[in-house]
This record gives sequence, structure tokens and C-alpha cells, in this order.
Amino acid sequence: MAKTTPARAPKAIAVEASSGNVFQDLGLPKANERLAKAELARGIRHIIKGTRWTQRRAAEVLAIAPPDVSDLMRGKLARFSQERLERFLNALDMDVEIRVRPRAVGKKHADVTVEFVVG
Repeated sequence: MAKTTPARAPKAIAVEASSGNVFQDLGLPKANERLAKAELARGIRHIIKGTRWTQRRAAEVLAIAPPDVSDLMRGKLARFSQERLERFLNALDMDVEIRVRPRAVGKKHADVTVEFVVG
């Protein structure tokens, strides 16, 4: 007769609520700026995929080399400043609006937010 091992109760997994910024949650420097760049790049990728352009065509429109488009599409953003990403959006016929306002009451730190408006 084979021995059976009693079932063990699963270990409790610690769950920590997200701040809403994965870069901040990971403790990376300049987390808000990283998130803003990631959101801008996400919008650029969405537009390029929606047009079904080749990377070569996207490179022509953005006035960059095709390998740079590849990096952009894959989220490799180290060589792209926020300002450069904003210029790419302008090249894609998107207006970029920057608003500055006081930090909300109750928030520990001011931040940078990117919001895409459809319509």
C-alpha cells in the first residue's frame, strides 16, 4: 500500500497595492518621467499599428531610421527623450497639450500624467 502525504494549506502570498506606476513600484529613478515616456510611446505604437504602416513608412513619417522605429515599437526608449516622442506625435498629426497645475491635496508627490483624448 502506497503512502499518501497529507495536503498542505497553501502559503499566504503577500500582495501589495500598486501605486499606478510600475516604475515607482520597482523603485526605479525618475519613475514619473519613465511612465510618461512609456505612455507616449504606447500612443505612437497604437497609431502606427492602426495605420498598418511598415516600419520603413513609419520611419519616413517620423524622420528617423527604421531600426529606431523597431526600438520604439518594442518599448526600447532609452534613446528617446520625452520631447522627441512628442515631436513624433506631432508628425503623426496629433496635438500634444501640456497642462501644469498644483499638486492635488493629499498626494505626497507631484507627478507627470499622459492622457490620450479620442475624438
